Amino acid sequence: MRRWSPGARAFSTAPAPSLATRTTVPPRRLTARSLSRLLLRTPTPDDAVLALRHALFQASPPLPPSLPVFAAALSRLSRAAASDADAAARLLGPVLSLLRAARLPAFSDRPFLPLLRALRPLPSLRLFLSLPSFNSHPSVRSFNALLHSLVSARRLRLAAALFRAAPAKLYITPNLVSCNILLKGLVGIGDLDAALEVLDEMTGWGIVPDVVTYTTVLTAYCGKGDLEGAQKLFDDIIASGRRPDVTMYTVLIDGYCLRGKLQDAARIMDEMEAAGVQPNDITYSVVIEACCKEGKSAEARDLMREMLGAGYVPDTPLCAKVVDVLCQDGKALEANEMWRWMAKKSVPPDNAVTSTLIYWLCKTGMVQEARKLFDELERGFVPSMLTYNSLILGLCENGELQEAGKVWDDMVERRYEPNAMTYEAFIKGFCKMGKSNEGAALFKEMVAKGCTPSKFIYQVLVDSLSEPSHDHTFCKIVEAAALSGRDFLDGESWEIFIRKVVDTNETWKKHLDVALSM
Repeated sequence: MRRWSPGARAFSTAPAPSLATRTTVPPRRLTARSLSRLLLRTPTPDDAVLALRHALFQASPPLPPSLPVFAAALSRLSRAAASDADAAARLLGPVLSLLRAARLPAFSDRPFLPLLRALRPLPSLRLFLSLPSFNSHPSVRSFNALLHSLVSARRLRLAAALFRAAPAKLYITPNLVSCNILLKGLVGIGDLDAALEVLDEMTGWGIVPDVVTYTTVLTAYCGKGDLEGAQKLFDDIIASGRRPDVTMYTVLIDGYCLRGKLQDAARIMDEMEAAGVQPNDITYSVVIEACCKEGKSAEARDLMREMLGAGYVPDTPLCAKVVDVLCQDGKALEANEMWRWMAKKSVPPDNAVTSTLIYWLCKTGMVQEARKLFDELERGFVPSMLTYNSLILGLCENGELQEAGKVWDDMVERRYEPNAMTYEAFIKGFCKMGKSNEGAALFKEMVAKGCTPSKFIYQVLVDSLSEPSHDHTFCKIVEAAALSGRDFLDGESWEIFIRKVVDTNETWKKHLDVALSM
């Protein structure tokens, strides 16, 4: 016999306990409440159906069918449908057969709502149409659950047909929630005209649009890029005496931001605050990201400060964009101060932001500030490979090769393997300091480790080894790349070396022939 979970022991058919046991511990009777809890906790929907059958037919005595028990079984199937719709649909038939045979007194459609939403469109429709056979009559609630299933699966044509047929064929009058579900589906497929048609007809149906309705249609206008239509709808909403909420304002602001119309976005934001509606974190994020995209570093910085001052914590990707746009605008020190303020406002440490800051601080000559930032990060957070490489690159570009070497050692101690970016930072640093031979030696090590050089590093080496005294080193580089057995030297890479070789002395051509013959 199947072994049940601990919760199923109440109706187990195991051998009866001894007289002494029965005297001290009376057997637990199976109740509708205990079975309902068991059905909701079963590991699989199959177990739930088996438990239900056992309780109704094999338990001693059998449990009388009741609405709470079937409601629990339907709820368990609805949870299963979210991950495995086919399994839920397969098991639904037996459960519904048991429910139909139980001939329960008339009950509401509430137990079916989660299942109607979770099932695929056709099983959901079949269940909805069969509700009367269980002595449960459909209402606008179950109709909306069915609409949700259809719209989620983008069966918009069927959803619209049922929506319009509901009053005459189903004897159900759609309500505001019905309209909003249908509008959401139409907007999701970009059918603005159909959405506007539903909006126009709502008044004739005696349904008053709410903020959700207008926000949905406004989203459709902005998605189409029809900002004129979006603004007109927005103005009409205000003229009608309704008060837009922060979400509606944010949708319109986002529409302007997406089209690069930051002045209009700022105007709406001012109107929003004048109307007593405070921007939320999404509002700020939308405008700040647009400012970063347009390269408006000062505006992005000021809005970020305002956002932090209002108590909102921006996500780290947005922080990274603000830091980056400030740095690209030559304001690395200001970006560093902003990041420190962000950290005080509970923005979590982030390698991407720190890497960006470290690189730009070094690039603008603020090596000590970069090193200090790195040390602070290292005390409470494990720097990423990108962060290490950013500091090494910045130090090498500033000629701080000895300091960069210490960072390399620290990185290796943390079991990070130097990659192409690490090697190339040092190679460029050596070549820039006139130490071409050291750069060439590091190149050979890089190739031996299997790190793929960039075209840029080939050019750096060729330029630094242009003097005749470096001819032998230059040829060793070409041979090392050719001998690696990897496709390090493609057509473009060879062209860099060939330009140096062509029309030069025979020694160069001889070394090139050796490399090509390998």
